Amino acid sequence: MTVTRQPFDRIAVFCGARTGVRPQYVELAKDFGAALARRGAGLVYGAGGVGVMGAVADAVLSGGAPVTGVIPHRLYERERPQGSRGELFVVRTMHERKALMYKLSKGFAVLPGGLGTLDELMEVATWNQLGFHQKPIVLVNHEGFFDPLAALLDHVVKEGFLSPQERSCIDMAVDVEEALDLLGCTSASVAP
Repeated sequence: MTVTRQPFDRIAVFCGARTGVRPQYVELAKDFGAALARRGAGLVYGAGGVGVMGAVADAVLSGGAPVTGVIPHRLYERERPQGSRGELFVVRTMHERKALMYKLSKGFAVLPGGLGTLDELMEVATWNQLGFHQKPIVLVNHEGFFDPLAALLDHVVKEGFLSPQERSCIDMAVDVEEALDLLGCTSASVAP
């Protein structure tokens, strides 16, 4: 069976460079990456070769889809990411990293991660809020990981600092397939 693909849509994935305390986080990353590749989409990510980040990139590459990493020069010099997957862009700053990731991507998936993941999520959501772009943003809420964040965002709406319409720019998916549907990733055409 041969997969015939058109030019790849690319989805940015924000996630941790650590594995977290539960093996389910890495399994989720593998499942997400494999499903992304099956649907004929490529990955844009932070160029890390470890943790959740490395697992999603490995799964996308194993599925035959392209991977694009974006890393600031300072991190590149410090970490020498030989474990980086696919095409690699080295930029000057974190701001340039995020701007390029946003430019290269048609949507944004958020998997478990730490401060960097939350920073990327909040910035891209703010860009949607301000009208700089209108790209889908989806939290992959595996086993309720993002429930506390969703509750905080709902509280911000309740307190009048965010409109319900602005809040709705961050979708929540309970599994990988729902997340990819919300991101507009259609299945790749498969030729026998």
